[in-house]
Amino acid sequence: METQNISGLKREDFQAEVQGKKTDLYTLTNENGIQVDITNYGGALVSIMVPDRNGKYANVIQGHDNIQDVINSPEPFLSTLIGRYGNRICKGKFTMNGKEYNLAVNNGPNHLHGGPTGCHARVWDAEQLNDKELVLRYTFAYYEEGFPGELQMTVKYSLTNDNELVIDYRGTTNKKTIVNMTNHGFFSLTGIDNPTASQMDCELIINADFYIPIDETSIPTGEIRKVEGTPFDFRKAKPIGQDIEADDEQLKNGAGYDHCYVLNKKEPEELSLACWMKDPVSGRTMETWTTEPGIQFYSANWLAGIPGQHGATFPKRSAVCFEAQHFPDSPNRPYFPSTILKPGQVYTQKTIYKFGVE
Repeated sequence: METQNISGLKREDFQAEVQGKKTDLYTLTNENGIQVDITNYGGALVSIMVPDRNGKYANVIQGHDNIQDVINSPEPFLSTLIGRYGNRICKGKFTMNGKEYNLAVNNGPNHLHGGPTGCHARVWDAEQLNDKELVLRYTFAYYEEGFPGELQMTVKYSLTNDNELVIDYRGTTNKKTIVNMTNHGFFSLTGIDNPTASQMDCELIINADFYIPIDETSIPTGEIRKVEGTPFDFRKAKPIGQDIEADDEQLKNGAGYDHCYVLNKKEPEELSLACWMKDPVSGRTMETWTTEPGIQFYSANWLAGIPGQHGATFPKRSAVCFEAQHFPDSPNRPYFPSTILKPGQVYTQKTIYKFGVE
């Protein structure tokens, strides 16, 4: 089932043997001509081709154009799946059932995104069901990166005719463990380019009255703070960059926005709108919907002009990330929603990125 790939990516450039498994490129297409390219290395999204208001297609996600560059990316989490624990765990330690577990420390003094060999750096088993659905499977080994329990994770990417990229997660464990999966898409609604434009003029709404302040190592202080009257208030649409240089301790701690928002929910685990974003130049829009309690909004403060596909470059703040997830450091914060998964339970999560044009 070879379809013409409008992203210009070549399947053979993603075919290799890595970790004893075959890597490949998988293309999803809907009836509107939108196309999504995914590799089973890290479950990375390498292209999302969507039109602007004039019908001109561009790739709105940052990625690479061959498997070696994906593997060796200066940004190892560039638009990949993240697990088994997204975001930070303080000092890489947590206690469960009276036992302390020690994880990799790979972000200052803390654990980040499942560690350096988390699922972003693993080859997933892939099964393309049809031109709209791809299923990826990965088993986190017992004590992989220090986590207890063997965790079997299935992630399904689906592209609907409503221009929704749906990500469904489902996991089971044989021993009590912690799980916080997410997707680290670096979205550039302007379209990737050399250099990719700053996304700071894009308008953003975040459906959250509260956010989680962080210390200088990006670990939650324990407080849950109102966004009202702060640069973190996106309850009404405003340009992302409007307040990003404000004299604010939290912005200094994150080098910009790198904070988890507490999403407004009528009930836990309901699928609800988390954010809405619009590029005023192209007219492209993106909504993020999720069942998760939080969303990490990251303004790509640490991107440093890294090279991407077809000669594109990705400077600082040329992307934004909306990582649907549980709150950072939850295993050490009993008053945060629990990330514990026990044998017999099923971990589920659904996140939708919906593309449109105005």
